[in-house]
Amino acid sequence: MNEAIDGNRMYGWAKELFPINRSLTGDGVRETLRYIKQFVPELVAHEVPSNTIAFDWKVPQEWKVNNAYIIDPNGNKICDFKVNNLHLMGYSEPVNKTLSLKELQSHLYSIEDMPDAIPYVTSYYERNWGFCLSHSQRLSLTEGSYQVVIDTNLFNGHLTYGEFVLPGETENEILLSTYICHPSLANNELSGPVVCMALIEQLKLMTDRRYTYRVLFLPETIGSIVYISKHLKRLKKHLKAGFIVTCVGDEREYSYLSSRNSRTLADRAALSALKNLVGSFKQYSFLERGSDERQFCAPGVDLPVCSIMRSKYGEYPEYHTSLDDLTLITPAGLRGAADVIVGAIQLLEKNKVYKATNLCEPQLGKRGLYPNTSNMQQDYTQVKMLTNLLAYADGGSDLLELADKIRANIFELLPLVESLEKAGLIKAQD
Repeated sequence: MNEAIDGNRMYGWAKELFPINRSLTGDGVRETLRYIKQFVPELVAHEVPSNTIAFDWKVPQEWKVNNAYIIDPNGNKICDFKVNNLHLMGYSEPVNKTLSLKELQSHLYSIEDMPDAIPYVTSYYERNWGFCLSHSQRLSLTEGSYQVVIDTNLFNGHLTYGEFVLPGETENEILLSTYICHPSLANNELSGPVVCMALIEQLKLMTDRRYTYRVLFLPETIGSIVYISKHLKRLKKHLKAGFIVTCVGDEREYSYLSSRNSRTLADRAALSALKNLVGSFKQYSFLERGSDERQFCAPGVDLPVCSIMRSKYGEYPEYHTSLDDLTLITPAGLRGAADVIVGAIQLLEKNKVYKATNLCEPQLGKRGLYPNTSNMQQDYTQVKMLTNLLAYADGGSDLLELADKIRANIFELLPLVESLEKAGLIKAQD
């Protein structure tokens, strides 16, 4: 990983993907994966038939939208799906009827304290229909007859997800999982896939990968459940660390949400990367979960997966509304999140258990690792870090633990580890 990550390029991808109407299933998901495949040609799309059983769940029918709108009493077309795909409640069944305003109200969704925002609402697993609109528009509706037109199809088709695999020296895996099931939402939806696209490019630059890398582009919840149901045995055997990549596009803050265990290798790498690269970030426990970490960390599954985010889902005001648009994410926000995840990956690759090879303290000066002239005005910071590293390299702690013990920035420690290995003073344990 030696090339700078281009935030503007990621933002450009998000801009092109933004108009696509994604949902749990359907052509919007396939179109999104086809777009990603232009830049990740190794991406494989998998199709899972409707009604497939996955643990306690069943893959829903495929949903297709042709058109949807309301004609108000004055003949004006409102809540037009073709103007904003958030206007139609996700998975709305077909409707063509005329209703009074009172009858219509029970199928309208708005947010009273966000009068200019269109909410994002779905009904995946129970047949229903509805429209979403700003509260200010809802208040402007007048009495009279409203013609409701929802031209959709629900049918036995497929759930689609994408998978990218980059082999390493071993079958041990690092997982990145993001989702592609929301319509035009920028931070909550598109920031994850575009950051993962950039991370794939970075991973390909690594010439000495210890780990195999697997990147999943899933419909949230049902996609991860289906994937785990098909691959749990392999995941349990080979997955060493994983990160959910979501809400990684704004510039407000960094966030970390732990795995259920909270002490896995993924948790330790994420915390170390955030602490040493960012400094200030918000920490959430698994009690505040809400994305696919729920599935990967569920009892009986128990995989080492946590989340690295910017502003956490559900915690920023624009979440699941039309205000989560392309003005909310920035090239700098996307780049910052990608840099932190790259940092966590680098730590995973470099993290080993080291043991000093010398009995008692080695003579560092003759190896060019200690100043030959003692001078109190000299900066001994690096020397102290190096000697502390040697003092605790007893074969009992990995590098992440050693960095915490000696209170060192682990990224500053990495070149010192390399120097000590080259000098034959420490050795990685198998």
